[in-house]
Amino acid sequence: MIMEEVKDTKTSILAQVARRMDAFEKQERETKYYKIETKVFEFANFMEAQVSFMHTGGNTEIPMESIIRKALQIEKTIVLPVFTDVKNAFHLCKISDYDKDLVLNASDVLEPNPEKCKKVSLDEIDIAFIPGLAFDDKGGRIGFGNNYYTKFITKLPETCRKVSLAFEEQIVDQIQMDSRKHTVDIIITDKRVIYKI
Repeated sequence: MIMEEVKDTKTSILAQVARRMDAFEKQERETKYYKIETKVFEFANFMEAQVSFMHTGGNTEIPMESIIRKALQIEKTIVLPVFTDVKNAFHLCKISDYDKDLVLNASDVLEPNPEKCKKVSLDEIDIAFIPGLAFDDKGGRIGFGNNYYTKFITKLPETCRKVSLAFEEQIVDQIQMDSRKHTVDIIITDKRVIYKI
């Protein structure tokens, strides 16, 4: 019964966030996105990080392509996931050129070409950008239902900062989490930087 309640709550939260997001004009969305992107490049944890994990997920509200391209221009070390056939698992590969190093996988998501790109171990990651659909100010997140990132968060080194990017409209009062181990540390929105309380 409890699991059903949690599922219903998540469904209603996602419906609420979707309504807010649908209310955006294209121009408003672009302006908000630009504010988030600007904050990322002013964010000390990111600028000081040696190795940054990012993602190219096609169905996230915050597209990462522009951020990844800019990060590569300033010679940041960027690592992206290569999804495997194993349930909820991916490898990490370093990219140096967005146009040459990425290929479309079976799900039509861009990922590093494992034949060209060097594998990187989890222990090397200093900051990880974790996608999600909704968040609360305690670091709770609702993902995409496939558990890739929920499991990934728990495997990251203790010292790694777990950051999510979100429009302010994706922040809700509370998200029921199975475990605090699955939360993110920081959420950067178009209005503020939220540190987990």
